[in-house]
Amino acid sequence: MNDWKQDELIAEGYELWNARITHVDLDMSEHGCITMWLTLDGGGKCVCYGGVCLGHGYVGSKHFDASDKAMVYVMRVMDVIGVSKFSQLRGEYVRVASKGWGDTVKIIGNILKDKWFDSESFFTEEETDNKEWAGYTE
Repeated sequence: MNDWKQDELIAEGYELWNARITHVDLDMSEHGCITMWLTLDGGGKCVCYGGVCLGHGYVGSKHFDASDKAMVYVMRVMDVIGVSKFSQLRGEYVRVASKGWGDTVKIIGNILKDKWFDSESFFTEEETDNKEWAGYTE
C-alpha cells in the first residue's frame, strides 16, 4: 500500500483540499454488493468516496460473503480520519487528494496529520501474508 506524504502527492499532480463528511452509508441495495460511501463536501467541490464492493448479499439472501480485507478497508478509513466508531464519521473533516475534474477520489487524509489512505493501492497490492496487508508487525 502506498504510504503517501503531502509533498509526494503534490509532486505527483494531486490537488489537496479539505472536505466535511456530510453522509455515511453502508449499502447492499445495488447489485447484491455491499459498499461503503462517504459524501465529502468541500464547499463547492463535492464528491463521493468509496463504492468498492466489500462483500456480496442482499436482503433475503441465503448467502453472504466478504473478505477480511474488506473489513480492514473500513477500519483504515476510520483510522485515517481518526474515529473509533463508524457512526462518528459523519461531521468529521478530511483531506482529499484529487487530480481534478472527473478524477475518481481514491486517496483521503487526516485533516491535521500528514496521514493518508490510498484505497486503490490497498486493494491492488499483492497479498503475500494476511498480517502484512492488515498492517500488523511481529
